[in-house]
Amino acid sequence: MFRICSAQNLGPDLARLDIEAPDLARAALPGQFLILRIDERGERIPLTIADTQPEAGTVSIIFLAVGKTTQQLSRLRPGDAILDVVGPLGRHMEIERVGTVVCVGGGVGIAALYPKVRAIKEAGNYVVTILGARTADLLLLVDEMAAVSDEVRITTDDGSRGRKGFVSDELAAMLADPACKIDLIVAVGPVPMMAAVAETSRPHKVKTLVSLNPIMVDGTGMCGGCRVTVGGETKFACVDGPVFDGHQVDFEELSHRQSRFVDMERRAKEAYERECRLSQT
Repeated sequence: MFRICSAQNLGPDLARLDIEAPDLARAALPGQFLILRIDERGERIPLTIADTQPEAGTVSIIFLAVGKTTQQLSRLRPGDAILDVVGPLGRHMEIERVGTVVCVGGGVGIAALYPKVRAIKEAGNYVVTILGARTADLLLLVDEMAAVSDEVRITTDDGSRGRKGFVSDELAAMLADPACKIDLIVAVGPVPMMAAVAETSRPHKVKTLVSLNPIMVDGTGMCGGCRVTVGGETKFACVDGPVFDGHQVDFEELSHRQSRFVDMERRAKEAYERECRLSQT
């Protein structure tokens, strides 16, 4: 059993849990993920490790409560326990000193971006972080990102904070500036956002890494649900990644595959919500 040490509500359907898992906290590297199962009847789901606290022996996950299991997770409180937590899994991101790195995070993907930004800065790079969300109240970890970045730029779809528009708009402006030399771009967020970032940087031939966590299902390579074509070859996001060269990813195929489980996820969530309402009557 893995004890919940802290539980926070970060915004509409957004939650953070700090989980007691000493071995995982010591071993995890930027870009890796864990798989958890709440109880014996629960499904196994992969979630990116948003932070580690090796001294305290805890790992942090930040997630959007969109399906049955994440709804259940969001109801856990300090002192509650999760039956199974396995990790770290996946290939960690290779971090090098390359110069100026632009790190782009969208939505809940900002949480998965944070450990990468911290490691990239610690490697001696100049880090510009672009954070985006639909509205200001959905922005995550702005202060934490500021502490590990040289610059932080904000975009919101509705203009409620920072630049009105998308993270790709801010990136395009930077790439168009002759005085701005970018050596590497790292993007984590919804699939359409990462696709837009990759297409924005492609004409400029700036290496762009994306993290394909959103497509993972089983997390071990056995289900095949995270198959993706990268450079004309079939890869599995959970065991070959999740970090890939964004200019090599077939995002159209990836988007089609990701949509396969939307209806199933919706039905499971609705059934769970009905069950919760009945239990309260």
